Amino acid sequence: MIQMQTLLDVADNSGAKVARCIKVLGGTGRRTAGLGDIVVVSIQKSLPGSQVRKGSVERGVIVRCRKATRRADGSYVSFDRNAIVLIDEDQNPTGTRIFGAVARELRDRQFMKIVSLASEVV
Repeated sequence: MIQMQTLLDVADNSGAKVARCIKVLGGTGRRTAGLGDIVVVSIQKSLPGSQVRKGSVERGVIVRCRKATRRADGSYVSFDRNAIVLIDEDQNPTGTRIFGAVARELRDRQFMKIVSLASEVV
């Protein structure tokens, strides 16, 4: 579960490396987010000369989450790090590459571009 102040790895090549969650979108008073949810983040670390600057506020979708997520078939999936992919207003990824595995729940949430760019879908 991702909540406010959670540090997240950025799993794309937009230039950002670490982001901090500052808001969970999707409902009044919603406190936590899981796989496939959209959050507002502040960029904490970025590469010099990248299109995303340190301190900028962006939106991202959660692609990996340490907390185990239950699936409809009764199995659970969890990852070793929390990670997001930065997205624009049309919910397309900002970067052109996705690093690492992403969860299958993104397909259910209609993030097909992220799923197609990912090297592995778990």
